[in-house]
Amino acid sequence: MSISRRTFAKGALATAAALPARSLIAAETAAPPADRRGNPIAVSTYSFWRFKDDSKLSMERCIDEAARMGFDAVELLHIQMESEERGYLQRLKQRALINGVSLCGLSTHQGFVSPDKQVRQKNIDHTIHTIELAYQLGIPTMRVNTGRWGTSGDFDELMANRGVEPRLAGYSDDDAFGWVTDSFEKCLPAAERCGVTLGLENHWGLGISPEGVLRIVDAVDSPWLQVTTDTGNFLEDPYDRLEQMAPKTVFVQAKTYCGGGLWYSLDLDYPRIAEIFRRNHYRGYVSLEFEGEEDWQTAIPKSLALLRSAFAGS
Repeated sequence: MSISRRTFAKGALATAAALPARSLIAAETAAPPADRRGNPIAVSTYSFWRFKDDSKLSMERCIDEAARMGFDAVELLHIQMESEERGYLQRLKQRALINGVSLCGLSTHQGFVSPDKQVRQKNIDHTIHTIELAYQLGIPTMRVNTGRWGTSGDFDELMANRGVEPRLAGYSDDDAFGWVTDSFEKCLPAAERCGVTLGLENHWGLGISPEGVLRIVDAVDSPWLQVTTDTGNFLEDPYDRLEQMAPKTVFVQAKTYCGGGLWYSLDLDYPRIAEIFRRNHYRGYVSLEFEGEEDWQTAIPKSLALLRSAFAGS
């Protein structure tokens, strides 16, 4: 005798309802907790370039190489893009699809630490424009910065001074925090409309400390402005500082320095770092930013193996 689908469904529901509560609880607890899943490992296109002369790979090749090496996803560096034309953006999406990797993040360069309202507005407009590019690319999060005072001669001088630079004469940090907070608030409607979560990075300037990053994120108080944590941008006592950042982190950039760093090297304990983020229930992407002198063709696979091992879950 055949049984109709409707009759079968009713019987199944009745059977489930009759199960003792503790049987259902046992079934739930038998499944492994979500925290045991390892983090997906991405690579920033910056890793293939590192601002080295005559070594700027195309985005297409970066995506191909990332897939060949075994990464789960690719983070794009905005200034490395060869075009912003719609067709180019859609070809990048298709390239990622064919290679079986996600486009997981976009890193832009902007800054709001300026007493000049027109300068801040120019950077607000640029940030909104880049949010819209992320939306077109299907990218869910974008790295943003506070900006810095600009009193260093160049980046080499800033690094020689361990990321610290003097304020502009006549202005205070409180002034700068106000400019940055106000500017991000003007960007948030676009972020929400496009579904792109902004991640404020510990990236020099007011973001040189976790206190500086969190002061801005807490003041803005929006789910659309959270934290991008860079493991290599705390030059002293990184682990306690990473612990402070972890609860609001939506994206991790993980530095490695094979062959010696371009500006400095840090001996980072990635199993310890991974445990910090596991303890704070971080399940998102960990994106490699290789910043060493070794050839990327050997250094990036070694870095992937390091991060896979550390962030494999438990």
